[in-house]
Amino acid sequence: MRKTGLLHVVLLRGICAICIAIVLSFGVAPLPALAFTEQQKLVMEVWRIVNRAYLDETFNHQNWWFTREKALKRPINNWEDAYKEAQSMLQKLDDPYTRFLPPEQYQSLQTNTSGELLGVGLQIAKDDENQNLRVIAPIVGSPAERAGLSPRDEIIAINGISTQSFSLDEAAARMRGPAGTIVTLKIERSGVTSFEVNLTRERINLNPVFSELRFEQGNQVGYIRLGQFNGNAVEDIRAAITRLEQQQANGYILDLRNNPGGLLQAGIDIARLWLDEGTIVYTVNRQGILESFEAGAGAMTQKPLILLVNGGTASASEILAGALQDNHRALLVGETTFGKGLIQSLFDLSHGSGLAVTVAKYETPDHHDINKLGITPDRTVTNEPITPDQVATTKDVQYKAAVETLMESIMPSLT
Repeated sequence: MRKTGLLHVVLLRGICAICIAIVLSFGVAPLPALAFTEQQKLVMEVWRIVNRAYLDETFNHQNWWFTREKALKRPINNWEDAYKEAQSMLQKLDDPYTRFLPPEQYQSLQTNTSGELLGVGLQIAKDDENQNLRVIAPIVGSPAERAGLSPRDEIIAINGISTQSFSLDEAAARMRGPAGTIVTLKIERSGVTSFEVNLTRERINLNPVFSELRFEQGNQVGYIRLGQFNGNAVEDIRAAITRLEQQQANGYILDLRNNPGGLLQAGIDIARLWLDEGTIVYTVNRQGILESFEAGAGAMTQKPLILLVNGGTASASEILAGALQDNHRALLVGETTFGKGLIQSLFDLSHGSGLAVTVAKYETPDHHDINKLGITPDRTVTNEPITPDQVATTKDVQYKAAVETLMESIMPSLT
């Protein structure tokens, strides 16, 4: 049987060779190889990266190969057409975090994570159910925070145009602009009539860490507020802990409220500043393979620690909160966190564009999948509306609860 099969293959090859020879003998030129334009190559590059790396190997139950074939049959005559085709292809995944970024948006995202942005200072997301544009959190000190915008506010219009059909990046692009110009947002908030707010765009320096030594109920408390996990965050937190240790802090409050996340590695490295041992986070890829990130025996202090969290605590903030809670290193005070348990990677593309792809999900050290669920604090305290200058003062009931909880932890350590 093996010899027959081999003979069959040889015969087929021979027949094909004869056919080719006959065609050539009649002077018919062979078909040229398909030549793709640079724009088509970009679309194929996007398809290929998603095909290789995307978390959901069913591609939202789409025939991903057929999606590629359809995209390449359409005329793509310029870069704008290529961008639209890539965006249209990715929309089939129904994942707002997997998105194509034209050059200007990609550059803006890279600037954001490096420590500076130009705009109104809002971190936004899309609701899975109704596709509404929702505020994760305003950036500390930004025009959005000063205007009183809050986590879970819905942005229903930008400059009078409905946001229903906007992607995340389209919405962000419409809110960005030259410093000094104004953008008008229409806001829906639970329990109040929809309203408009005018925000003046400005250059926002993302200095993510504020810290100071405070005297609370007879003890010295190191208060640290972390606004975002950008490229500066780890060293700024390290410097804050060093200074507060030198000032003889008895315990710490780390305020992660309205921190929308940022760089995954920054969240892991900051956890290592507080943990001597234990798993920080597990990541799970499309094959179900677990990878863990561990503490490195380099904790800067063992003193009691309280984390303040709320509905604007998301992504890398939740990785840090989950690591410290599950390892019994800190108690969490506040409200249930946002619930973003997906991890994106950024890929450089040709022509200066980029691609953000959901490549994994994460689990806390106790293997909790918090996506769309969030992390429940050890002590739930609902905050009352306060102004930015009342945060972490006696007007802030969550902060007061954190101080009380810290005192309960400090007293046994001092006896």
